[in-house]
Amino acid sequence: MKPTVYLAGPITGTSYDECADWRDQVKMWLAPSIVAYSPLRSKQYLRNETNVKDAYDEFVLSTQRGIYTRDLYDCRTKDLIFVNFLGAQKVSIGTVMEIAWAAAFNKLIVLVMEKEGNIHEHSMLREACPLRAETLEDGLFITKALLLP
Repeated sequence: MKPTVYLAGPITGTSYDECADWRDQVKMWLAPSIVAYSPLRSKQYLRNETNVKDAYDEFVLSTQRGIYTRDLYDCRTKDLIFVNFLGAQKVSIGTVMEIAWAAAFNKLIVLVMEKEGNIHEHSMLREACPLRAETLEDGLFITKALLLP
C-alpha cells in the first residue's frame, strides 16, 4: 500500500484557486509513489469562489459537520500531514486544529512556513511541528525522505 499524505493549509478567506493550486502541484510532485489527499476533493462546486467561506450548508461535505468529520478522519488515517502556511494572511483555525489532531494521533507533520514573520508563528506550533521547511520543494524532500525507502 502506498503512503498517504493529507494536504493542510488555509482555505477560509482565500480564493478556490489560491487554496487548490498549491495542493494540485504537491499532489502531482508526490505521485505516483505517495497518495495525497486534499480537503478540497469532491468540492468542485467551490471552483468559482473568490472568498471561500468557512462552511456551506447546502453541500453536505462543506457543512461544519461535514468539514470537521472528514478532516478529522483524514488526520487520523493518513501517514503524514503536510502543512503549507506560506503567505498566510490570517490565522487558519481549521489548519491549527488539524495540526493538533495529527500531533495527538502521533502522525508525522511537515510544516512549510517562512522562517519569520508568518502569522502562525507560535511556540505551540513550533513544538508540534519539529520538521519545518521554508519552501514547498524542501517540504516535499522531507516528506519523501520520511515515507519512501
